[in-house]
Amino acid sequence: MRILITNDDGINAPGLKVLEAIATHIAGPTGEVWTVAPAFEQSGVAHCISYVHPTMIAELGPRRFAAEGSPADCVLAGLYDVLTDNPPDLVLSGVNRGNNAAENVLYSGTVGGAMEAALQGLPAIALSQYYGPGNVTLDDPFEAAAQHGAGVVRKLLDAGHWDQTDYRVFYNVNFPPLPAAEVRGTRVTSQGYRRETRHSVEPLVAPNGRRFLWVRGGRQDVPTEPGSDAHANLEGYISVTPLRADLTAHDRLQALRSAIE
Repeated sequence: MRILITNDDGINAPGLKVLEAIATHIAGPTGEVWTVAPAFEQSGVAHCISYVHPTMIAELGPRRFAAEGSPADCVLAGLYDVLTDNPPDLVLSGVNRGNNAAENVLYSGTVGGAMEAALQGLPAIALSQYYGPGNVTLDDPFEAAAQHGAGVVRKLLDAGHWDQTDYRVFYNVNFPPLPAAEVRGTRVTSQGYRRETRHSVEPLVAPNGRRFLWVRGGRQDVPTEPGSDAHANLEGYISVTPLRADLTAHDRLQALRSAIE
């Protein structure tokens, strides 16, 4: 199996090393793991592509490339430059430092990389490691992802729904903020919504007098509804959420047609 990996934390991020180990295990002794990751951190860029300026790409080593662009840019670079003659069988994105559950899905560059792969017709999985008091002080905060990641990916490859529809399914996996030994299992979940927590901005005046705004995230320890991703993670479970890039509110189509047409 040939696997392309990327992330949004950057080419030197510790989570990318965890993902490389997961991908190597999945690819097997005769497989290949290719890395095309952002040269610098790209957290929060979602499914952004560098449409109005070029992306520089550099080969750092065997099967290892850094691109000055977003995770979606990196997937495009992998498919149409690095691996143009030998496309990958699977694209993995992550392992992100921090969760990409609930509303974070919409901002996530990690999810954006997997989404681009799905739009290109390839099987894709995004993987993220929730941070919290249970793992942030560990020698390896990615311990849960490192020990359980390959097993989850293998289960998805064997039993997941890999359709060929226009907006094909891809998967979003979040590992709970716990040591690996305390993970309680895996739950298939919906995308949740953290109520009463929002992204915001905080103003800051620099020494030169110029005013800047820092984006602040909301609380990440707020549980979502039972059966959804962040709720499962905070209960100690790995969440697996099937996603599509189709943003249509299908549940409102008929009522809107009746009212407008």
